[in-house]
Amino acid sequence: RAASICTGAELLAATGLLDGRRVTTHWARAADLQRRFPQLRVEAESIFIRDGKYWTSAGMTACIDLALAMVEQDHGAELVLQIARQMVIYHRRASKHAQLSTLLEMAPRSDPIQKALAYARNHLCRPLSVEELADVANLSPRQFSRRFRLETGQSPAKAVESLRLESARELIENTRHTLNYIARQSGFAQEEQMRRAFVRACGATPRALRRAA
Repeated sequence: RAASICTGAELLAATGLLDGRRVTTHWARAADLQRRFPQLRVEAESIFIRDGKYWTSAGMTACIDLALAMVEQDHGAELVLQIARQMVIYHRRASKHAQLSTLLEMAPRSDPIQKALAYARNHLCRPLSVEELADVANLSPRQFSRRFRLETGQSPAKAVESLRLESARELIENTRHTLNYIARQSGFAQEEQMRRAFVRACGATPRALRRAA
C-alpha cells in the first residue's frame, strides 16, 4: 500500500504506479497533474481517493482524513472514532467531501457580507429571506442585494440554496438519516424540493448520491 499527500501525487505518478488509476491532489495543482500525466484519471473534487492499494489526498489537512480511512480499513470504525476524539477532530470527512466549501468559493470581501453568509450557514433551518440577511449585515435589503451580487457573483437566494445543498449532501453521504429529515435540517420545505434542487445543481437525485457514497 502506498499513499501520497497533496502534490506528492506528482512523485507517485512519476513512478508509473498510478497509470490508469483515479487520483487526486491539491485543487490548485490538479489541472497541471492531469497535463503532465495524461494517463491518470485526476478527480480534483475529492479530498482523498483509494484506487486499489494506492491512495492519494488533497492538501495537508486531507492527509488526516486519508490516514483515518486507512485505520478504519485495518481496524474498524470504533478505533477511528477514538482517535478522532483524541485528536479533537470535529468531523471526519469522507473521500467524496469537496475540497472547497461553498463559503470559500463565494469568497466575499466585506465584513457585512461575510457575516450574513456565516449567519446563513449556521441557521439553515430558518427561511433566510433577503430582509433577514440584510438585517444581519446592517444594510437595507436593496443595498444588501446589490453588494452581495457584486461580491459573490450570485443572488442571496442562489447562495442560500448552495449552502443548503452543501449541508444536505454532507448528511446524505455521511449519515443514515432519512432524506425527509435531511431536507428539514438543511432548510428545504420538503424532500421533493430538495430533490429538484439536487437534480438542477448536480444532475443527480439525493438517492443516487447516497447509493454512490
